[in-house]
Amino acid sequence: MALVEVKNISFRYPNGYLAVDDVSFSIEAGENIAIIGQNGAGKTTTVKMLNGLTKPCEGDVLIQGESTRKYTTAQMARKAGYVFQNPEDQIFNATVYKEVEYGLKKRKMPIEECERRVNDAAELTGIGPYLEMNPYDLPLSIRKFVTIASVIASDCDVMIFDEPTAGQDLDGLERLSELNRVLTKRGKAIVTITHDMEFVAENYDRVIVMCQKKVIADGKTKDVFFEKEIMSKAMLKQPALVRIASQIGMTQNTFDLREVAAFIENRRQIQG
Repeated sequence: MALVEVKNISFRYPNGYLAVDDVSFSIEAGENIAIIGQNGAGKTTTVKMLNGLTKPCEGDVLIQGESTRKYTTAQMARKAGYVFQNPEDQIFNATVYKEVEYGLKKRKMPIEECERRVNDAAELTGIGPYLEMNPYDLPLSIRKFVTIASVIASDCDVMIFDEPTAGQDLDGLERLSELNRVLTKRGKAIVTITHDMEFVAENYDRVIVMCQKKVIADGKTKDVFFEKEIMSKAMLKQPALVRIASQIGMTQNTFDLREVAAFIENRRQIQG
């Protein structure tokens, strides 16, 4: 049984707007998945149904075999943590430490365990130097890591990141990459929404493409990104290396710059 099972879910807002239309997929523990698509494709509404922020109008979402319909959003947060795109939608405590600790205190966790989890999350996200500061005195890029640390500290099985790369510099992107590696090794399922196709190519083995409220592709990132028709239909730009490999006639799907360079050199030698 998969850790997450999304079964034919649809969601319609009270005004009648259909945001998600008959979407299905599953996620295993330790999997690292990117969900991509243009604004309005249904990505955010879909992932909000993974942790009970919204409930499907049709279909069902199962976490560890149990329907999200059985639980409140607060209860679901212990199973599937959600990091909002905008930290201001999530942060409300006076210090970074209190923000990361908040959910643990609500669960009446022993002080020693709270400290251990906060310190672990702070080390992973690089926010250790800022624990006694007000989050709103920090730049956006660091505030994003504060919200990520809060979810890491909760130790939930599914972690959902909505546009974590937005506003990040190179150091921030490298830290996000390392977080993905560490958390998946811990058996966490990571689900990320992002418009950064280069970041997806470098960090995710599997990608789900959404377009017009539906899933139009679900497979290995390396294979999906070389499907020009799928990427065009979703109005997504292929990563630069994919475009280069396609233009020079490579039949092998690769994200490895060395393989592309070797192909070019080999063709040059053949052509003399």
